[in-house]
Amino acid sequence: MFEFIRTHKRLMQIFLMLLIVPSFVFVGVSSYGNKGDDANAVASVDGQKITQQEWEQAQRQQMDRYREMYGAQFDQKMFETPEAKQAILDNLIAERALGGEIARNHLTITDATLAKLYAEQFKGDVNQYKAAAASLGLTTTGLDARVRRDMAMQQLSGAVQSTAFAPRSVATRLSDINDQEREVQELLFPTADFTAQVKVTDAMVKAYYEKNAALFLVPEQVKAEYVLFTPEMVEGQVSVTDAEIADFYGKNTARFTTPEQRIASHILINAKKDAPAAEKTAARAKAEAILAQLRKNPAEFATIAKAQSQDPGSAELGGDLGAVEKGAFVKPVEEAIYSLKQGEISGVVESEYGFHVITVTALKPVSTKTADQAKEEIAAELKKQKLSKKYSELAEAFGNTLYEQSDSLKPAADKLKLQVQTIDNLTRKPAPALAAAPYNNPKFLAALFSDDSLKNKRNTEAVQAGPNTLIAGRIVEFRPAAKRPLLEVDAVIRQRVALEEAARLAVKAGEAKIAAAKASGDATGFGEAKTVSRTKQPPFNSTAAIAVLKADVSKLPAYVGVELPGQGYGVYRIGKVAQAATPDAARRQSEVDQIADAIGQQDMYGYIQAVKQKAKVKLLTKPAVQASTQ
Repeated sequence: MFEFIRTHKRLMQIFLMLLIVPSFVFVGVSSYGNKGDDANAVASVDGQKITQQEWEQAQRQQMDRYREMYGAQFDQKMFETPEAKQAILDNLIAERALGGEIARNHLTITDATLAKLYAEQFKGDVNQYKAAAASLGLTTTGLDARVRRDMAMQQLSGAVQSTAFAPRSVATRLSDINDQEREVQELLFPTADFTAQVKVTDAMVKAYYEKNAALFLVPEQVKAEYVLFTPEMVEGQVSVTDAEIADFYGKNTARFTTPEQRIASHILINAKKDAPAAEKTAARAKAEAILAQLRKNPAEFATIAKAQSQDPGSAELGGDLGAVEKGAFVKPVEEAIYSLKQGEISGVVESEYGFHVITVTALKPVSTKTADQAKEEIAAELKKQKLSKKYSELAEAFGNTLYEQSDSLKPAADKLKLQVQTIDNLTRKPAPALAAAPYNNPKFLAALFSDDSLKNKRNTEAVQAGPNTLIAGRIVEFRPAAKRPLLEVDAVIRQRVALEEAARLAVKAGEAKIAAAKASGDATGFGEAKTVSRTKQPPFNSTAAIAVLKADVSKLPAYVGVELPGQGYGVYRIGKVAQAATPDAARRQSEVDQIADAIGQQDMYGYIQAVKQKAKVKLLTKPAVQASTQ
């Protein structure tokens, strides 16, 4: 599904640009008219129920999309909070309410608009069109309905938000603030300049040690034995014979048979089933004329289809219907397709939709893999089945032996031919440096530090530490949490205290300089004047630049003192405030647009709240507590 989304960005924008949080647009169309099970409903919109299953599906889809976007950085926990679950339900409710409003106002998307979108997106490839539907779990008819609904919703949202505008006075004021430039001089008081003045005493060291005891705690640790059980340890115990392969092939020959595949195109001249005779006669005559034209120039089929076919789904694709499946078309059309040879053009075929001219553009006959051709594939599948069964059997034996002989890992290791390994300095929390090591798994560590394991020195249960990877352990030695001796950390503490005291002296000196400068207005000691603004890279420390831009400049010169962690203390003299000589017109217009967008979003939020009230929304459960993402 996600590969499709990456390669069809324009179509997906129709889905993903909707509502307040766009990630829920894939939920609700097929079930909108469902009354639902009252006992299983979480909300009611316009009398229609939103079920627990629909809500959970929305949560899963949201997580799947973010997992695809963020990869290894994806954190599922952010979706498991009550607030995240409530937000998903709120958006389902908003979508249903807006959908009802669209239906009541008969907002529709024309066939021409839909055909234009598909032509732009699929570039004439009907298989991509079908893949789009399949990726969303829909038929092509369902996809059409989905796209129409979501485009209508997008238009509604755009209509509401497009009325918003940014008041000129507000936009100008904000842009002026953004463009403002301040002329600043800097004077630094580095921490290093004050270290020689600091004398660290034993009493200061002891006081720091006692005040910051948590910094010097060594967490409880264990030395443990562990055994790993993985599929690789089972693989040597499984084999597949030629007889088994032959038997499988004989019973499953159909699996290795590729049915005949026909790719067809058609040209349709519309004529409804109940159309007047004259209308049907005219439509047939037009189809006959097209057929005569094709008999002379068969290679022009796609060009003529684009120009004259009245089927909006295939005309832009040159009449291409894609790979034909049994039952996908009305009987007369299907019979015609299956009666043609490759490249052959049918006569005029009448159906309930009108008159068709049909051709088969590609034909692949039925083909069947021989036993030898399928041998490798069958062997791999049979081995996989056997491995799965054997793994399950041995995993159960592994767990049972760990429990039945809980005072040692050796019986389980001997029975399954595993190796008992040792690891030291494990703590309750996973160590980032150990990354994906199985003994660093949070579930395994929790089992290892459980009361039964700690107090009774029993084996842990078999814990799944990865895909088909089981681990069990047993504590060999336990070391409780302890405070590192003062003598051991004395040098570190002296260094920290010296830096803190030097930083304090730097602040004191800087504050004294500010007081003296305010009294005299003297700029002695300050560096050259530099310009600071919100639109340019700051010429000095960004923390200081932020403080300078926030400072009160009603009276100049103004002074700001800033602690610079790890560096010292900075004093900044603001001597001049002015607007940029040449304002950036493009950026100012962009700011106007951003303000208008923000107002538009607020208007849309207000509109949605009004529509929800009109739809008589009712919450039927406490969603933040009851929702599940499993």
